[in-house]
Amino acid sequence: MVITKKISLESKGHGDIIDITPEVKRQLAETEISEGTVTLFVTGSTAGITTIEFEPGLLADFKSMWERTIHADIPYQHDRAWGDGNGHSHVRASLLGASLVIPFSRKSLALGTWQQIVVVDFDNRARSRQSVVQVMGD
Repeated sequence: MVITKKISLESKGHGDIIDITPEVKRQLAETEISEGTVTLFVTGSTAGITTIEFEPGLLADFKSMWERTIHADIPYQHDRAWGDGNGHSHVRASLLGASLVIPFSRKSLALGTWQQIVVVDFDNRARSRQSVVQVMGD
């Protein structure tokens, strides 16, 4: 069986990290599927999805890592073409990735104790985002 749902989000952009774990758990609980996988996909080319320990220190470290690795304040060809100043956002999102697969058993996601599912919006402005949640299994 396959069930597809969506999560709608409002982000602040600029590396905003949004914990969607409670919503994914809620949507899984509403299905009749007890064993399988949840596939998550964030739509848009300037956001990504991953897991992280959702605590202030690590969130700050994560944001700092992106600035050290993919600078926002250098020239990007994308910015020259479109003039929107978010070339760094596209590069960061493509490196992080747009999808994530999590197994579950007895309707319980196989997440570690301190592991949460997060959407990261790298765009240079606030955005409305959608994440697709696809639950597959028996």
